[in-house]
Amino acid sequence: MSFDALLGNDALKARLSSALSNQRLSHCFLITGPVGSGKHTLARLLAAAMQCTKENKPCLQCPQCRKVMDGMHPDIIHVTDSERKAVSVKIVREACADLYIRPNEGNRKIYVFDQELNPQGQNALLKSIEEPPPYGSFLLLTQHAEQMLPTIRSRCVELRLSPLPEHLLRIALSKRFPKADTEAISSAIVRSGGYLGQAITLLEESAALLPQSQALTQALCGKEETALLRVLVPMENLKRDQLRPVLDEWYRLLSSAAACQRGMPPICPEAKKIANHRSSAALLSMLDSLRRAMELLEANVGGKHICGMLTVTLNQH
Repeated sequence: MSFDALLGNDALKARLSSALSNQRLSHCFLITGPVGSGKHTLARLLAAAMQCTKENKPCLQCPQCRKVMDGMHPDIIHVTDSERKAVSVKIVREACADLYIRPNEGNRKIYVFDQELNPQGQNALLKSIEEPPPYGSFLLLTQHAEQMLPTIRSRCVELRLSPLPEHLLRIALSKRFPKADTEAISSAIVRSGGYLGQAITLLEESAALLPQSQALTQALCGKEETALLRVLVPMENLKRDQLRPVLDEWYRLLSSAAACQRGMPPICPEAKKIANHRSSAALLSMLDSLRRAMELLEANVGGKHICGMLTVTLNQH
């Protein structure tokens, strides 16, 4: 049995292996954990185990397993709504109706809900979970089990993913980012809360800073009073969807610099440089300015006005 693709969580994996060995696998699982905790990895492995044709499930070698892992299995249905944050009741009902069409080729027909379900959507799903056909299975993914109605939770087996120990994270990150320095990996481990996906995102973001972030670093570490002006003026013509990622990255960069001053390893060399050239009070004030800028952006204030405000407030420090 191979749940090895999911790091850590040994007790959870042993529990699933035992259920598979005894052929007592539930038809409905609630997979919980924060972003980057491995929910989607576990869902794929569990779906493969449900479809696997070998004795030791999931073997990850049989045609059924390979199709699941490659995202090509016709009986694995991802129920999502690209137009809304939560899956609409209409789409949930369509999935419930589709449930009564027998599988194309697998042992089960598995519905993966990896997008939020509001109470109305959960209620629409309830009857199908209570009385599914013999081949019907459900995998519900959520950050917080408490977001699910008690009537749904009581009919699911909950699989709660845990943070990984530091040594496992360090090994995994060192393999994935062989060029990352020790400080960056240590910072990603601390900031991720022990979840591999979040640590990977942090290192990916720090590995390729935007040109505007590189320019901001030079401006904050230099002594020219007009340096920030030269960074911000060209940004005045950026569209809203172009300006937002820059401001987000600036906020992460200055947050890392502020944390570095408190003894936390920096996520990237640029954060350390800024921490060495700006006071803690200055960084906190700059972060307040960036928060205000992002609020204005959400309120559809123009980029020229926002960049003008930042030119004034950031230059005060």
